[in-house]
Amino acid sequence: MRLRDIDFGPVWDASGVRGFFGEGYWYHRWLKPIGLSFKGSTFVAKTTTLAPRKGNMELAEDGLSPKRRRPDCVVVKLRQGAALNAVGLSGPGAEALFADGRWQAREEPFFLSFMAVGDTLSKRLDELNGFMRIFERHRAEFRAPVGLQINLSCPNTGHDFSEIEHEAVMMLAHAASLGIPLVPKFSVVTPFAIVARAARHQACDAVCVSNTIPWGQVDADLRNEIFGALESPLAEYGGGGLSGAPLFPIVRAWLLRAAVMGFPKPINAGGGILSPADARTLLELGAASVFVGSAAFLRPWRVASIIRAAHAAH
Repeated sequence: MRLRDIDFGPVWDASGVRGFFGEGYWYHRWLKPIGLSFKGSTFVAKTTTLAPRKGNMELAEDGLSPKRRRPDCVVVKLRQGAALNAVGLSGPGAEALFADGRWQAREEPFFLSFMAVGDTLSKRLDELNGFMRIFERHRAEFRAPVGLQINLSCPNTGHDFSEIEHEAVMMLAHAASLGIPLVPKFSVVTPFAIVARAARHQACDAVCVSNTIPWGQVDADLRNEIFGALESPLAEYGGGGLSGAPLFPIVRAWLLRAAVMGFPKPINAGGGILSPADARTLLELGAASVFVGSAAFLRPWRVASIIRAAHAAH
């Protein structure tokens, strides 16, 4: 996928699959011998908020990585190829991440990811503007071209996105002054027409679909099938969001509709890509690029082959 004459490639990371800086997670080194490799994938940083955020996942002393190897805000169902998480954007905040310098040192095009979490649109726009001011202070330090994913889809932050189209347009209008590729990220359960209209904004370069599906919007039969209950095992954290294999047919159907209805901008599609065939399917349906996320812990031995398949099919 080429945006503003920058080649971001045919396969991206899901935001955060390699952490904030590409440092990865404790289990990554143990899985490398069986095929876990992100070579050929465009790095997308873990979503940050403006201010430090506790979220639901306790962080280690570095302020970046999980303190526990098995955080209680994540439930993984390996056999079903599914996961539920309510991490809630735990992180040190934008100021600390930019001050670290590792983003600026990257030498290939990549994406930052930002989400505003205030309880009103006005507060969220203020947060975006604060993030932009920090970015501008460090802009000259960046060695590589960078784009920005604007996360409009996380189910674990607690505020209502009933006016998501208006919010997306306002976010794009504010972020346009950065002069970098802007890619709003939507959940596949966001009505198609809303995403399409927001994508028509002149500052929108592409859209990313999909983030996890909020527990409350997961089909009851699917809840029972995967988790054996109608109540979320993460109910204490608000329910969480579903990722993995159950998302794939929903994303595929969304892309089919985009192909029939026409879509104004390129699409970076993902959600439940657990095999090379899955990546090829989404690209054949018209996605300009795909992204890989939950495969890294649900089917790690396939990650390298998924990335190769995306390049071959592009």
